Amino acid sequence: MAIKEWSKNSLLGIEDLSSDEILFLLDEAQSIKAQKTIDGSITESLRGKRIINLFMEPSTRTRVAFEIAAKSLGADVISIAGEASSLTKGETLKDTAMNVQALGADAIVLRHSSPGSPLFLSKIVNVPIINAGDGAHEHPSQALLDIYTMREKLGNLNGKKITILGDILFSRVARSNLWGLLKLGAEVTLAGPSTLVPKEFEKLGARVTHDPNEALQGADAVMLLRIQHERQQASHFPSLSEYANVFGLGRSTFNQMKNNAIILHPGPLNRGVEIESELADSNRAVILEQVSNGIAVRMAILQLCINCGEIRR
Repeated sequence: MAIKEWSKNSLLGIEDLSSDEILFLLDEAQSIKAQKTIDGSITESLRGKRIINLFMEPSTRTRVAFEIAAKSLGADVISIAGEASSLTKGETLKDTAMNVQALGADAIVLRHSSPGSPLFLSKIVNVPIINAGDGAHEHPSQALLDIYTMREKLGNLNGKKITILGDILFSRVARSNLWGLLKLGAEVTLAGPSTLVPKEFEKLGARVTHDPNEALQGADAVMLLRIQHERQQASHFPSLSEYANVFGLGRSTFNQMKNNAIILHPGPLNRGVEIESELADSNRAVILEQVSNGIAVRMAILQLCINCGEIRR
């Protein structure tokens, strides 16, 4: 039976969400997007709330989308970058968060290079913590907007074939999408160089292949991932040009997919590496729609977590 209300005041990851919770949140995002489309109005359900974006890693899409989402709900939002915080003076993340809470924060959106940092903070402060990416662990809001976009384009994801191609080993986006897609019944294939897509991922329920043609054959959607150079201590393939020649999405490999298949990318996009420009700009790519949908999804996340238990169906 589908859940009738949201009961979590933090969003730490996709792994600990049930399929019903994922669908509840996505339906909330759909309602928000539909209302804005119909009459341009958005409920100011968070008027008077203060939301702090605490971003210890660089970000454009995620940070700006959370800012727009918060302001669209009537909240006040303050964004703090790592280099502009007292962390550069030796203050701990714990003390930074406790001070932010003391200053009247009603929620903290955290991006941090250390896996588990949002969970750590959730046990220390008494305000909702929203994980905006923690190391190579999870990126739940990105996965939710990706899945939202896939549902919007493909319908029910049960039985749909979704391929995630690229740097899986160091990607928090891949992990969160894998958890979410599997819980909604999709068949997930992970593909890329053997050094970046270990067979161990099969233990999580995915199919693993190092043959891009095999990975794309019959796929309903392909999500391309950039190489996470900032998290790698050594090169995991000979060169970018060789990676692009073998694993980049070009016209020949794209033709392995279904006629109505869609292309996704969480950004930032490296044209000519993960994908040819012609395909990135084609009508089969929903990359900019992902960005737009990210606002509605993040509005739903903030609204549900901060008003935990108040929104029912």
